[in-house]
Amino acid sequence: MKKQTVVTLDLEGVLVPEIWIAFAEKTGIEGLKRTTRDEPDYDVLMRGRLQLLDQHGLKLPDIQEVIGTLTPLEGARAFLDELRALTQVIILSDTFEEFAQPLMRQLGWPTIFCHHLEVEAGGRISNYALRQSNQKQHAVKALKGLNYRVIAAGDSFNDTTMLGEADAGFLFHSPESIQKQFPQFPALDRYEDLLEAIRRLL
Repeated sequence: MKKQTVVTLDLEGVLVPEIWIAFAEKTGIEGLKRTTRDEPDYDVLMRGRLQLLDQHGLKLPDIQEVIGTLTPLEGARAFLDELRALTQVIILSDTFEEFAQPLMRQLGWPTIFCHHLEVEAGGRISNYALRQSNQKQHAVKALKGLNYRVIAAGDSFNDTTMLGEADAGFLFHSPESIQKQFPQFPALDRYEDLLEAIRRLL
């Protein structure tokens, strides 16, 4: 019997803009422009972000206000709609539930697995809670354990274990530095090319 296929996609940089970069541009805080494209250690990245937020007195509503101004990348909604008509799609993201909702609404409410923030009554983000360390790889492994065939696409360091665990993995919208470090994953930049590559594997 042919296995059913599930496609797992990263969110930021693949379907929507990088939230922390947008917030950095709004606030002028250069340190917040650092993302998983730059820092392989997610804990180091998040600890640095929380420290910068505290230093500047910034809270969750400040970030949510910026998120409310963001829209999906051009062509992302049409790509996702067409892909979901072909096969099941799950977004595996290291963003947070408190960030994702406005963007999921604009993308037609796809399924997303992500993390959550620990927020004090006044809105200060005191910590973050991972659903599971390296959750993207573990999610793909679990789907394969359920006898699914998994095709994955992402753009950053934190996606590469997901791509490696999947039956087929693609870098999408990824910087040249990551493409050079992970040449085993085909690198694509256009939604139509990614859709066609996935379609050929279904």
